[in-house]
Amino acid sequence: MFDVSPRQRECAMPGMALQCTMVSVIVIRGHGAEAEVLLLRRAQAHLHGLWTYVAGHIEPGEKAWQAALRELHEETGLRPHALYSADRCETYYDVREECVAVVPAFVAFVDAAAAVRRDGENDAHRWLPLDAAIPRLAFGGQRDLFGQVRREFIDGTPPEALRIPTTGTATE
Repeated sequence: MFDVSPRQRECAMPGMALQCTMVSVIVIRGHGAEAEVLLLRRAQAHLHGLWTYVAGHIEPGEKAWQAALRELHEETGLRPHALYSADRCETYYDVREECVAVVPAFVAFVDAAAAVRRDGENDAHRWLPLDAAIPRLAFGGQRDLFGQVRREFIDGTPPEALRIPTTGTATE
């Protein structure tokens, strides 16, 4: 487990830890009515058989957006042409860690012809219109996040302030 700084201890709720050790990435290809999102079916014991999206742990010394790029490439082989903060963190109670997990969410736009290469974490993938993807998600928080992604990134144009410059980084 990671060392906790005095500042992080100040932010923790009494009796329950607040952890930010993961990121999630919603992958989009296309725009507007033609947009599709990538769903992955988990193959490992945790969340086995559930449809979800790219997610993973932040490594020591890594920034959240760097973890998002790394996890996207590890799980799918994809590299985005644009990466954004979703301007939202997923939060949920993690019974395994007895904590409230705070997970920064990112939105990655990829080329329409980009080929998905799955790793062992996932045994299937689907590109789906958002309306078809949302009912496949197991958790309400995930469905809420997809609703925000629809409003801000598919139906609308995200503010440039949310775009994360990734050119020239070691994660490319």
